[in-house]
Amino acid sequence: QHAQRWLQLDEAVRGQIKQGALITLSSENRQATTAAAQTIAAITAIELPQNQWPDVIGTLLQNVSSPSTSLKIASLQTIGFICESIDPEILATQSNTILTAVIQGANSEEPSQDVRFAAITALYNSLEFVRQNFENEGERNVIMQTVCEATQSPSVNVQVAAFECLVRIMQLYYDKMSFYMEKALYGLTVIGMKHEEEKIALQAIEFWSTVCDEEIELQLDEEDARESNRPFEHTNFQFAKIALPQVLPTLLYLLTKQDEDADEDEWNVSMAAATCLSLQAQTIGNDIVAPVIPFVEQHIRNPDWHYREAAVMSFGSILEGPNPEVLTPLVSQALPVLIEMVKDQVLQVKDSAAWTLGRVCDLLIDCIQLDVHLDNLIHALVAGLEDNPRIVANCCWAIMNLTEQLGGNDAQTYALSQYFEPIITTLMRITESNVNENNSRTSAYETMATLASTGTKDTYPTIAKLGLAILERLDTTIANASQVVGTDDRIALGELQSNLLNVLTNVTRTLGRDVAEIADRIMTSVLQLLNMNSKMSAVAEDSFLLVGAMITALEADFKRYLDSFAPFLYNALQNHEEYQLCSISVGLIGDICRSLGPDAAHYCDQFMTILLQDLESDVLHRDVKPGILSCFGDIALAIGGRFENYLEVSFRVLISACNLSANTQATDYDTIDYNNQLRVGIFEAFVGIVQGLKSDGKAQLVLPQVQSILGFMSVVYNDQTRSEEATKAMIGLLGDLADAFVSGEIRDYLRSEWIHALIKEGRASPRGTSIREVS
Repeated sequence: QHAQRWLQLDEAVRGQIKQGALITLSSENRQATTAAAQTIAAITAIELPQNQWPDVIGTLLQNVSSPSTSLKIASLQTIGFICESIDPEILATQSNTILTAVIQGANSEEPSQDVRFAAITALYNSLEFVRQNFENEGERNVIMQTVCEATQSPSVNVQVAAFECLVRIMQLYYDKMSFYMEKALYGLTVIGMKHEEEKIALQAIEFWSTVCDEEIELQLDEEDARESNRPFEHTNFQFAKIALPQVLPTLLYLLTKQDEDADEDEWNVSMAAATCLSLQAQTIGNDIVAPVIPFVEQHIRNPDWHYREAAVMSFGSILEGPNPEVLTPLVSQALPVLIEMVKDQVLQVKDSAAWTLGRVCDLLIDCIQLDVHLDNLIHALVAGLEDNPRIVANCCWAIMNLTEQLGGNDAQTYALSQYFEPIITTLMRITESNVNENNSRTSAYETMATLASTGTKDTYPTIAKLGLAILERLDTTIANASQVVGTDDRIALGELQSNLLNVLTNVTRTLGRDVAEIADRIMTSVLQLLNMNSKMSAVAEDSFLLVGAMITALEADFKRYLDSFAPFLYNALQNHEEYQLCSISVGLIGDICRSLGPDAAHYCDQFMTILLQDLESDVLHRDVKPGILSCFGDIALAIGGRFENYLEVSFRVLISACNLSANTQATDYDTIDYNNQLRVGIFEAFVGIVQGLKSDGKAQLVLPQVQSILGFMSVVYNDQTRSEEATKAMIGLLGDLADAFVSGEIRDYLRSEWIHALIKEGRASPRGTSIREVS
């Protein structure tokens, strides 16, 4: 819209604005030149794709050669902004001249460090569209030499920008970095990590985190290629492994540089080092263990808390990556010490110990010997719940991981059963206050919700009591809502109500029909909340999720609440701006149809009318629409032959969706992913319609569409980007069509070679997979 408004301006007026912005670049006022640079970049982003203002880059490049330092800086800054905001292909023809000017400004012979900073920043923003230059060894050498020299600038800003450039270069051009790593980057970055200026050290650490990110991605790609029996076309140079002897000691040293007074959310070198170490472990695997363990053993009981905390943090950071067989004896040996350290006198040590225990519970649950470690572990974590709020969050996370790993099935009892009620009691006690420092209260409610969803049958009485207590708290927030006036207080109230609703949702899912005893109270509270929170989308979303759990639990008995709830449902379905709420609402229609069955017919006229309006909306987010198509299938399954009333319009919409999907070009991952979601929605709609009509002897109504349906399916079959979900849905639909027309009406269609190949592919899937079962 802004672009169109700009292009509709009189050309002379636009020319004056552009000329004024270019002239302003000569100003000595830095704020004015920055504003002018942003203006020129914004205009360029609109006009260059339209082949307008073609000489703007040339003008800026001339400015870079100006004797005026301020004009040089402003022009380089403008080039950087343009490169950041415009499609690289549009500037590809001018990449050589832009690169020459930028390199000239960044060169070590440039006397002004401010000019070098602007040039290095512009280079950072131009790295994507100088890909052709990077393919040329000579030009690549010049770029790398310039950036490496800039890391030695006397200016901190230039050094930081240079290391940022190296990080981006590693992301974009990993495959070209082997020579430069060996000649310069190993040494430069390790020295940079030790720099006393934190901003420089952080970027040097980030360089090695990026190396690990790239190599982890390469490992995954190689594994995927091996599983798909296709060649792996890249090279993993294993830079992280080669540099381990130099990088690891530096990271361990930096772990000891914690600032006692630092804000927990403030990024610093010790946090960056811990993150990098964790990525090193994921990249290198078993080889990280041997050099880290001596550091842990040496400092785990060090009287200096900095070294004690660093030892715990280093141990926790290497728990993902190495084989569990390598880690298990070490973790089993360390567990008693880690449990003891949750009671350390120093907050930072306690916090890291709780975090490490959480990692153990998440990644290496088999290391915890239930008869040896569990009792002490639970007591330490429950004691930590009443400690500093910073500790609470990690203790909650550990308990959540523990109950998810040990529970979550339909068993009668589990290892946490005897501790279940004391944990819940403590969590309820620490959430009585209105304090949510470090998200401690939110974490505690999340833990209650997780316990409610993973508890075994012998914990159900405690879960039922929890539901009642949470419902009372929810009712209290509703009663007191009128006293909340400030914006911050309203936000805090909304967060609390969302937390309470999430716990209630999981209680409802676990108890199932047993929740019927308090169903009236729950629905009364939900309806009150929806009346009060028409503008609080998060509370509305969580309320709808609770209603979904109630529908599933009560099944047909939910009908007595539907007339009261329906107006809120219809409003949410028509609220296209809040697309997540709209998406949840679409899901609720499916839940209602599945639970009410034929009795849902009374509401289907309204459902179908609104769903069709949603599909036609240009405002509604596209991600909602595949779910709407799937919802047609849910409605048809519920009301059977009565879906005939909606058949003509449904088929028209579905065939239109088939055409859209078939003509969608696979240009990027988002498009591919959406197209597969759309296909699943289409197939699920047809499955529901075929099954629903067949149940009332009306399958013949589908026959005129079979050729179109199978034609679309053949297109999907031949698309290499189709997902497993789309394949499964497609095979399921084939089975339903064959079952619906047993008299041979579609026999000739089903003899197509692609159908036999598809079923053969499905049957070749690994045992136990849903695709194989459907096939």
